[in-house]
Amino acid sequence: MKYLRQIMMSCIFLAGMGLASYLLAAEAPPAETVKNASSVSPDALKGDAICTRCHDETEPTALLSIYQSKHGVKGDSRTPTCQSCHGASEKHLHGDPNVKGRAAPDVIFKKGTYEISDDNTRSEQCLNCHKGNARSNWDGSQHESSKLACNNCHTIHAPADKVRDKQTQTEICFTCHKTQRAQSHLISTHPIDAGKVVCSNCHNPHGSTGPKLLIKNSVNETCYTCHAEKRGPFLWEHGPVVDDCTNCHTPHGSTNTPLLNTRVPYLCQQCHTGDHGNGINSASNLPGGNALSVGGLNATPVAQVPRAQMAGRACLNCHILIHGSNSPAGAKFQR
Repeated sequence: MKYLRQIMMSCIFLAGMGLASYLLAAEAPPAETVKNASSVSPDALKGDAICTRCHDETEPTALLSIYQSKHGVKGDSRTPTCQSCHGASEKHLHGDPNVKGRAAPDVIFKKGTYEISDDNTRSEQCLNCHKGNARSNWDGSQHESSKLACNNCHTIHAPADKVRDKQTQTEICFTCHKTQRAQSHLISTHPIDAGKVVCSNCHNPHGSTGPKLLIKNSVNETCYTCHAEKRGPFLWEHGPVVDDCTNCHTPHGSTNTPLLNTRVPYLCQQCHTGDHGNGINSASNLPGGNALSVGGLNATPVAQVPRAQMAGRACLNCHILIHGSNSPAGAKFQR
C-alpha cells in the first residue's frame, strides 16, 4: 500500500508538470505571430495622429469609431491608415497657394465641406485591398454601372456595418429597391423581416455571372441552394419548372401562397388552356362554361358546366407533384 501511494503521487506530480508545460506553451504565441503583431509601421501610426489631431470626437460624424472596427486594429499589418483610403493629401495638410482656405483631401467619400469624389475613385480605394473572390465581377455589374461606390452601402467609420448584419442588411438594400420592400410585406414571402433570409443569400451585390446579380449562374441554381428537394432529376419533368422558377413564383412576396404569381387555376391555365375538370375533356374554356358531351370529344355538346374558376377547383388537388415525379405512372404529376 505504501509503495502504491508513492507511485500514485509520482504520477500526479508528473501529470501536473506536463499540464503546466502544455499551458505555458499554449500561452506563448508563435514567434511569427509576435512578429506580425508588431509589424505596423511607426510612420503609419504617425500618419493617423496627424489626421486625428483635427478630426477628433468633435466631428459631427463619429470618425474615431473606426478604431472599434476591423479597419482600426493596429496590431494587424494589413490595417489601413487614413492615408490608405483618403490619399496622402499633401495639399490638405500643408496648404495650396492656388486654393482659398484649406485644400480638399485627395479622396472624399461623403459630401460635406468638400465635393464628393466620383464613384470610380472611391471604389478604387476600397478595391486596392478588397479585390478578387466575391468582388471579381464588380466591373460592369449593375451596381457599378449605376454609379454606385462601396461607401454607398458600407459604413466604414462605425463599429458595425449594417449591410453586413443580417438583422439590418435589408434596410440598406431597400433604400433603393423600394418595390422589393413593399413585396416583402405581402402575405406570402420569404422570412425576410425575421432576418432568416436576406438579400445576400440570393444576390451578390458586387457582381455576378448570372442574371440580376444572383449568386449562381441561373435562377434555378440559386433557388436550389435552399430548395434542394425541387432539383431532381425526375423521371417526369415539368417544363416551366425546369426552365425558370419565376415562371410560377415571385421571390420577394406575393398575395398568393406559396409565392405564386397568380392563384391556381389561373396560373396553370396560362399554359394549359383546356379544362380537365368536367369528366370528359372539352379541350377549351367557353365563356359560359365547358361543353359536356356524352359521346366523346367529337359528339354534340348537350350541356355546359361552370368553369373551373367559378367552381373554385384547384389543379393541385390532383396534380400534386407539380415540380416533377419519379412515379412510373406520374406523367401527369398526379398523386
